[in-house]
Amino acid sequence: MRQHENLIIIRTLSKWAGLAGLRLGYLVCAPEVADLARRVKQPYSVNVAAEVAALASFMVRSGAFKRMLMREERTLNQRLILALSFAGIFGAGVAIRVLTTSYQAADLGLEAALLAGLIAGYVTGLVSGVLISVPAMIAGEYLSMPLLAAAGVLGGLLRDVAPSTEEIYRFSPIMDMSFFRRGHDHRRTAFHLFLFLSIILVEFLRETLGFLFPGSVFYLHPQWPSPHPLWIVLVYVCTLFVVTVPLKIWNSARNETKLVEQEQLLMKARLAALSSQINPHFLFNTLNSVSSLIRTDPGQARSVVYKLSNILRSLLRKHEGFSPLREELAFIGDYLDIEMVRFGDKLRFESQVSPETLDMMVPSMLLQPLVENSIRHGLAGKLDGGVIRIRSQAAGGRIRLSVEDDGVGIPEARLATLLEQGIGVSNVNERLKVLFGGDYRLHVDSRPEGGTRIEIEIPEISSGSPASA
Repeated sequence: MRQHENLIIIRTLSKWAGLAGLRLGYLVCAPEVADLARRVKQPYSVNVAAEVAALASFMVRSGAFKRMLMREERTLNQRLILALSFAGIFGAGVAIRVLTTSYQAADLGLEAALLAGLIAGYVTGLVSGVLISVPAMIAGEYLSMPLLAAAGVLGGLLRDVAPSTEEIYRFSPIMDMSFFRRGHDHRRTAFHLFLFLSIILVEFLRETLGFLFPGSVFYLHPQWPSPHPLWIVLVYVCTLFVVTVPLKIWNSARNETKLVEQEQLLMKARLAALSSQINPHFLFNTLNSVSSLIRTDPGQARSVVYKLSNILRSLLRKHEGFSPLREELAFIGDYLDIEMVRFGDKLRFESQVSPETLDMMVPSMLLQPLVENSIRHGLAGKLDGGVIRIRSQAAGGRIRLSVEDDGVGIPEARLATLLEQGIGVSNVNERLKVLFGGDYRLHVDSRPEGGTRIEIEIPEISSGSPASA
């Protein structure tokens, strides 16, 4: 009797240690436990680390398991894969308990079958329960399979009656003030109470079957003539937390994944908003040029309209956030062809691009606002026009781009707020911040009557990188 009482205490403490995230190693400091181990001539070294927490964490590290965990609806094939995952991990624990006979805390089969049903429904719960119980059935515990299968089906029933999937992950056996604050939501409260009682019922069935049919099913205190009520309470508390801890761990993983997805959606929305500011701005200036040409040179106006249609077609194809530098330079070429119609020989363009950078990915519409800024604020006010130079260079896993003009420069007062105000440079800076966080550099160097140079340095991104999607 004393042996089984110590086993319950150790197993319960092991789960509480898991909640605290502790790893206590082997329990060797309790003299009565050590003496018990010597008397029964068995190695009674029980690892009280967070067993169920470790197993749940191990499972969620699998990308495939995490993806299936995020799904609200699953195919039959996916449900069977989940069942095999539960069976492989928790079935091994049952096998360890059967083979060693000393490490009984390894057997979490009943709780795992219930969890499988809660997570993925009847099919997963039923198949998991059947497969997990196979080692116990081989050992002669013939009621294990129907008990675990029933627990899996019960988990599926609980999943069906849940107000939402999130309520399953929110379950906690500890009723804090939040339980009473949501008292007006009777359906949620009833479900949490139903789940609580169902876990108690499953453990009660195991204890009853084990008592009525000794050796037919594993339970924690066989052959107790009159167990102390405290030990019985600890058994039920232990089962409650063995079910709850994985739910909390998996819920944390789900929340982290949702946060990442929300951040990606927010980034796409911000980029779309910024691009919607850039494109009309560019289009407005181009149409002004076309409007002037229609009166003075209709033939040239038709040519500009044709080039403009090419540019707009290119813009419509830019659904991705990144494109090869080669395409960006071709886009700039079309844009400058239109601007050269307006400026004539006053506007000249020079390109000093390293060949190895042409196929590197850069943010779409990165250079056009900078070129437009150079024309509007650098060269438009200069009587004899000027030159725009674009350079690119790759070094140390990064790509450096620069747009330079020899125009009138930017006044010092305006230069100080250039990255925060306006549409051109500030939008480029904001887009780079959204895409790369702090892993980029944008520097503006300008001198009155000495021209302006804008340098950008970003990480090198290949065309197959996820960031380029």
